[in-house]
Amino acid sequence: MKPAHRPSQRAAALDAALDLLRTGARLSLDSAARAAGLSKPGLMYHFPTKEALVVALVDHLVDDHERTFVALLPGDGSDPSPRERIDAYLEWSVTHAHDAADLVALSDPGLREVMAARWAERFRPWLDVPTELPADERARLQAVRLLADGCWLADATDILPVPAEDRAALLATARRLLAGGDA
Repeated sequence: MKPAHRPSQRAAALDAALDLLRTGARLSLDSAARAAGLSKPGLMYHFPTKEALVVALVDHLVDDHERTFVALLPGDGSDPSPRERIDAYLEWSVTHAHDAADLVALSDPGLREVMAARWAERFRPWLDVPTELPADERARLQAVRLLADGCWLADATDILPVPAEDRAALLATARRLLAGGDA
């Protein structure tokens, strides 16, 4: 009989830290260690500084998001067009659950600049709009991306999120815009 898969101590510590953020608790090396059931030195073996912990949290979240984005791409997901990438991001933003853990890049004012750069680096392959595209197509892609950003942020902050009953229509409207039709 094969033993049940157990997450690594590092991954378990990251999941525990994300759970802290989801509850609105303050994230520190001490609080993350307690939440993970580790000593502070045990946590610091994996994450020697709070910055290392938050960078790892960003990567942990984005890795999960990217798996979802890939699953939302058409076909085998290889070499997606800018429109297909933005559409996958749009669908994820409108149809998936988001919470305060998604705001990990903003969780510490002292690390905000470094974390925002890391978040941008990880999301750029999905959200970058090539400058060689026609201006009207670039504008549509950017507009849909910003609409998706807004839906995601409203959910993550719980500030006026889009009601569940309006989400299908929102997705359809954004897709019409993405396709070049009237929204």
